[in-house]
Amino acid sequence: MDAATRLEAIEAIKALKARYFFCMDTKDWAGFSAVFAEDCVMDMSGEAPDGVDPAVMVFKGREHIVGAISGALATTVTIHHGHMPIIELTGDESATGIWAMEDIFYLPDGGHMEGYGHYREQYRKVGGQWQIAHTTVTRLHKASIPGAGA
Repeated sequence: MDAATRLEAIEAIKALKARYFFCMDTKDWAGFSAVFAEDCVMDMSGEAPDGVDPAVMVFKGREHIVGAISGALATTVTIHHGHMPIIELTGDESATGIWAMEDIFYLPDGGHMEGYGHYREQYRKVGGQWQIAHTTVTRLHKASIPGAGA
C-alpha cells in the first residue's frame, strides 16, 4: 500500500471515530448505527456495576449495540472526546486503533460522571467504507458525583 493510500485510510478511520462520538452525543442513532459493521462486538464488560455479570455488558451485532446504547443514554447528556489515535493498517481492508478518551455524563437526577481511558478497536472496510468491527472500552479512572435523587 502506498503512502497516500495509507494516509487516506487513516484519515477515514479518524473521521469514522469522530462520527461515532458526534452521533452518540447528539443522539443521532441512525448515524451511530452506520459506524458499525453489522457483526460488530462492543465490549464494555469493564463497565459492569458491582454485582452485575460483566458478560451482560458485551453487545454483539449492530442492532444490539445501538439498542443498548440508545436506551442507556436516552435521558443523559453525554460529552465524548477521543484523542491521540494510534492507527495501524493490518491489510488493505483492516486496521486496529487505540484512542485515549474522556467522557462526561450528566444524569437526569443532577449527578454526573467523568471518565478517562481508552477505546481499543478493530476496523474493517465494507463496501468501500470503514466501519468499527470490534470495540473495547477500558477505564483508567472514573469519578461520580451523585445527584439530588441519589
